[in-house]
Amino acid sequence: MGSRTSHLDRSRVFRQGTLVLAVVVASFGTAMARDTVGMTEITSTVIVFSTTAGNVIACVGTDGALLVGTPSAASTSDINAALSERTKSALRYVVIAPEDPPISEGDAGWGRLGAFVAMQENELRRLGGSRMGVAQSLSPQLIKLGVDRPHIAFSEVLSFDLNGETIHIVRQTPGYSDSDTITHFHVATLVYLGEVFPGDGYPRIDRAQGGTLDGLLKTLAGWTDAKFHVVPARGEVTNGESVKTFRDMITTVRDRIGRMIKEGKTEEQIAAQQPTKDFDSRWGHGRVAPEVFVAEIYRELASKSAL
Repeated sequence: MGSRTSHLDRSRVFRQGTLVLAVVVASFGTAMARDTVGMTEITSTVIVFSTTAGNVIACVGTDGALLVGTPSAASTSDINAALSERTKSALRYVVIAPEDPPISEGDAGWGRLGAFVAMQENELRRLGGSRMGVAQSLSPQLIKLGVDRPHIAFSEVLSFDLNGETIHIVRQTPGYSDSDTITHFHVATLVYLGEVFPGDGYPRIDRAQGGTLDGLLKTLAGWTDAKFHVVPARGEVTNGESVKTFRDMITTVRDRIGRMIKEGKTEEQIAAQQPTKDFDSRWGHGRVAPEVFVAEIYRELASKSAL
């Protein structure tokens, strides 16, 4: 990468096992964009990059690099430069995880670097791709960022065997959305659950995108063992114990709201009782506000009780 598009501060500061790379990059347009990319090594071939858009797990070695997550467009050239320091192969495979379409950064510019970029088909349709016939025009958001959407879709499973690692990306019962997947790095004993385990607060259960509370809890239930490294959508790498704590919190709030519904309380009355109050100090500062989380659970439970 030339100095015109990327200026990477090579001073490396280690804090709690994390390598922090201070990055100043040019976006694909004319404006300058800043991103600070953190890098955490799980094994010699599995690395977690943190970007302003979310976490990205990379498997890098002699076979090239596979990336899974939600990279920011502003970080792409510098992440690629960091990967190039670890492999002579130019092969790049990128699987973009689901997120809200209005804030999606599409392929984050990886396509124009020659990468094979994929996305679960339901999510890609929401960005205007993976359709029978002519694809829709790019959204103003993607045009503004100067990026494309992925051009490869998958339905149920993707698997990779590279760099001594076996990776399975498997579609799940809808929780956050109908394009949820889990990514399991078998050798590294690492999993990535996307927005099902956001890491920065309460989860979103997006019913407009097919999300369900039962699906969210089902996906979380399989990864509560402390032996698993768990990469949240945002935030620090943790383990299965954190997933268990998170799932227990959700079931506690669900049961509280369920009891109030059986008592005949309205949505407004339930909200006024703040059923998440004792959890808000830990999970109430993320993308999903406590009252939104309560409303999501109420509406799902209420719809079931009406059947």
